[in-house]
Amino acid sequence: MERKNAWKSYTAEQLDELHYLCEGYKAYISDNKTERECCDAAVEMAREGGYVELGEAVAAGKQLKAGDKVYVVNRGKSLMLVNLGTDDLEAGVNILGAHIDSPRMDLKQNPLEEKNDLLTLDTHYYGGIKKYQWVTIPLAIHGVVAKKDGSIVNVCVGEDEGDPVFCVTDLLIHLSQEQLTKEASKVIDGEMLDVLCGGRPVVIEGDDAKKADDKDLVKKGVLAILKETLDIEEEDLLSAELEVVPAGPARDLGFDRSMILGYGQDDRSCAYTSLVAQLDEKDVRRTSVCLLVDKEEVGSVGATGMTSRFFENSMAEVLALAGKQGDLALRRCLTNSQMLSSDVSAGFDPTFASAFEAKNSSYLGRGLTFNKFTGARGKHGSNDADAEYVAKIRRVMDEGGVNWQTAELGRVDLGGGGTIAYILAEYGMSVIDCGVPVLSMHSPWETTSKADIYEAYRGYRSFLE
Repeated sequence: MERKNAWKSYTAEQLDELHYLCEGYKAYISDNKTERECCDAAVEMAREGGYVELGEAVAAGKQLKAGDKVYVVNRGKSLMLVNLGTDDLEAGVNILGAHIDSPRMDLKQNPLEEKNDLLTLDTHYYGGIKKYQWVTIPLAIHGVVAKKDGSIVNVCVGEDEGDPVFCVTDLLIHLSQEQLTKEASKVIDGEMLDVLCGGRPVVIEGDDAKKADDKDLVKKGVLAILKETLDIEEEDLLSAELEVVPAGPARDLGFDRSMILGYGQDDRSCAYTSLVAQLDEKDVRRTSVCLLVDKEEVGSVGATGMTSRFFENSMAEVLALAGKQGDLALRRCLTNSQMLSSDVSAGFDPTFASAFEAKNSSYLGRGLTFNKFTGARGKHGSNDADAEYVAKIRRVMDEGGVNWQTAELGRVDLGGGGTIAYILAEYGMSVIDCGVPVLSMHSPWETTSKADIYEAYRGYRSFLE
């Protein structure tokens, strides 16, 4: 049951829509490389689309009704948007759920270290990465520094044309005979992911030179720059969240510009299309919900991950303001809900064909990919959607004219992965994974097809409708 390439089916009007969507998507992932930035940008888009902060509605004692649109932010890293429909909330809602965190390197709390007149920043990698891929490429630093007085300093260095960039160094080929005998997982050790950030020592002249401590002069110079430009001290780094990511914007890939090369497409390709689909839905019959959450790459844990009570508590608030008080109404709503776990899938790569089972793989350009199950080693950790729900989704996609395909994550015994699907399924709702096929997933620069971005948006719209 081979699926056709979506590019062959488009009208001129659809090609224009595809181009417009993908230009917005490229800008979104270029400008927003952390979960905080993605959340802030999504809130701005939501407010422009008429959404009101849920806390404002609670404070005002507002009664929610069909047509109302509200959002709630969790610690600046997760977001839920709700578009109230005409149907009874106890009959359930339609949910699009994606994550906005991506693999990267985080600065340690005490990151600065000077050796031999070179200053580096110690990092701890976040999520599953091939460590050797992160050496010698231009890097940027994004994030926040929280100061003791309660103020927050936003940091973004390495993206503007006039900014400096950073890098992790590698051993020159002439001296790497021993290095090249190591397994790929050990060529670069985690503690070797030190980001080079300075090499010019402070020069102290005059009478002060006799009294001065001549240690760590490069570090002192960099700290002086941080104080001057950002008004932060070394001590402030103890309460900072600074993420090291590839520098530079997403770009068109290929002579035909049919693909996108960019950082963080897992899972922002699905997050952006879910968000835009939610915002483009005006009057709905069944209430629609869009979830953009943090921490999926490390197990969905913590206060901003999907395993927190954020979603459940926020839905309880929405139901209460809509006149549906009590735990039973919430349980009925969640159990009767339906969800698309909007997460990427591994696109078939002919260079590494042996890692895939061809007829159960997703292919770039063939549309939105549905994964009935994920998991590993006998579907461990998988949601595994029931056949009845899969059949319903097939009907919805076909009626919407969506190009779609099915897949599993590589050969059976080779590996595997997970999403947030199983967490929502614990409420008893129907859930299936679906998203954009990606090449080079979890690498600094991932590849997607513009056709699949467009079909994800169309598929998510069809589901919400």
